[in-house]
Amino acid sequence: MGLTGLKAELSVQQSVEWWRGAVIYQIYPRSFLDSSGDGVGDLKGITEKLDYVASLGVDAIWISPFFKSPMKDFGYDISDYRAVDPLFGDLYHFDQLIARAHDLGLRVMIDQVLSHTSDQHVWFEESRSSRDNAKSDWYVWADPSEDGGVPNNWLSIFGGSAWQWDERREQYYLHNFLTSQPDLNFHNDAMRQRLLQEVEFWLQRGVDGIRFDAINFCYHDRSLRDNPMKPEHERIGRGYSPDNPYAAQYHYYDNSQPENLQFLESLRALLDRYPDTVSLGEINSEFGLKTMDEYTGGNSRLHMGYSFELLADEFSAVHIRTTVEQFARECPSSWPCWSVGNHDVARVVTRWGSQASDKAQFAKTIMAMLTALRGSLCLYQGEELGLSEAALEFEQLQDPFGIAFWPEFKGRDGCRTPMPWQPEVEHFGFSTSAPWLPMPREHGALSVANQANQRDSVLNFYRSMLELRGRSACLRWGDLAFLAAPEGVLAIERRLGSDAMVFFVNLTAAQQTLSRPAELTDQLNVSDGALEFLPAPQRVDLDAFSFMIATNTVALSEKSLTVG
Repeated sequence: MGLTGLKAELSVQQSVEWWRGAVIYQIYPRSFLDSSGDGVGDLKGITEKLDYVASLGVDAIWISPFFKSPMKDFGYDISDYRAVDPLFGDLYHFDQLIARAHDLGLRVMIDQVLSHTSDQHVWFEESRSSRDNAKSDWYVWADPSEDGGVPNNWLSIFGGSAWQWDERREQYYLHNFLTSQPDLNFHNDAMRQRLLQEVEFWLQRGVDGIRFDAINFCYHDRSLRDNPMKPEHERIGRGYSPDNPYAAQYHYYDNSQPENLQFLESLRALLDRYPDTVSLGEINSEFGLKTMDEYTGGNSRLHMGYSFELLADEFSAVHIRTTVEQFARECPSSWPCWSVGNHDVARVVTRWGSQASDKAQFAKTIMAMLTALRGSLCLYQGEELGLSEAALEFEQLQDPFGIAFWPEFKGRDGCRTPMPWQPEVEHFGFSTSAPWLPMPREHGALSVANQANQRDSVLNFYRSMLELRGRSACLRWGDLAFLAAPEGVLAIERRLGSDAMVFFVNLTAAQQTLSRPAELTDQLNVSDGALEFLPAPQRVDLDAFSFMIATNTVALSEKSLTVG
């Protein structure tokens, strides 16, 4: 049976905010497209490729930091919240980007890094100049401990103590990341109010949403209590490797403090003054889903958040099912946002696909699994091409995190290499100059131009899955349940009214056999980049790392669903 183009009920569409069930495409500006020929991507380059992004079928873009910065952490060390770094362009280029995106029906989200600034920010320069200036308390300063050492045992994720001595003030300042990223003091009322003004600057410029980086790091324990040590068997990596000393502590006091909840309410009140804007929080907390529920439950704090459970190295059907079910159980009033890749973790084809001989098929199966999940999705640039993690030599590294922990941890450069646009030109069409990071030769064959002409490519598969999700109210907003399935297989059921789909996803290297539910008599097939209905077999045979979609006569709109 072919697609009939049945309309999803208008009442369902009108009752759902645009971000619920939306697909958000993350752009890392340094590595998307270089329009100026300096080897670094920029805002004009993003604007030039927005037609491509829109052709994927996503709802919004999220742009990683492009603000003025010394680039010690590649933009996550901001020295001016309101200025575009000249490396990326200027405010005119940003306004052009916003206008073009909106013309194409794309929402625009930007990063905001509120927990810390660059040490070159004028606020910090004033704060460190004396102990009695107007901004002396805008950052976290502390006297030495009684023995003359650091104030407590807090650690930086990037290595070493979280405290750095400053000769001018003869005090330590707190930095949860690089020493050049001093932490702001959220116990200071004036500082918090100024930060809200910095956020509002971009809302007034027309952004549709904000992704808040490391949002649970805003507050610290006033008493500076030591973090307890963690037993070795409990040390896991969430955005850092398990052998990082940071993993050896329970982070009870250096982040995720209760006072942060009131600040999140202030952020939400600000966003609520700008209709249809959304907040997305990066939450990496010792308290796990408890923090997620506190930060996103109800309607008074963040709209949604994502954690690191599906960004970790752990990969199994059990892990994915447990993560999704725990979220539904422990965060009943929160809306999830799922992601398997971003600028901080190894690319999913490499991280999870070590046992898959067919990497393209593996990439498709992971996308099918994501399509089936209830919630919003974040896709990282290049995932739609099935890009693998780039293997770089130490001498090629730019990431200070990787340089500090090499070779046990290779850093984040491997997932940040530039996008390959064309196969036969120098630097694969990213730039006319040598890129800021080397581009793996094998990425050329996976370029956008190559895959656009291959009907069964990963790129065209992504387009088909995003078309399916965009046209199905059942997938965007329906209920989710896991059905019984063999070990290593996910059977993800989605229902909305009389419509039903089950995604059978084999996450093992072995063939799996199971039976479909009797009521689901059709198979939704994705072949040569197109969707088609076929009669569903009673017995489902799944090859290694493959999937099958069983459905009844599910309603699909003629066009992507649009919501207010």
